[in-house]
Amino acid sequence: MMKRKIALLILFLLSTADIWAQGCAMCSKTAESLGASGAKQLNIGILYLAAIPIAFVGTISYLWLKNSKKNP
Repeated sequence: MMKRKIALLILFLLSTADIWAQGCAMCSKTAESLGASGAKQLNIGILYLAAIPIAFVGTISYLWLKNSKKNP
């Protein structure tokens, strides 16, 4: 049951990629002024900066789920 919920959550998050891809006005204007290659580099930088918090939250979530299954 839990695997199904996680799979549905992942499917939902992937299906709304266009919604998540929206940025603030300042980032959009900066990307437009940089051109195609500059915008790609800006996106890579944003993903790089987001990787650490996502990994941290993922690790904490994994440990929480692992420990909650041990203690019923």
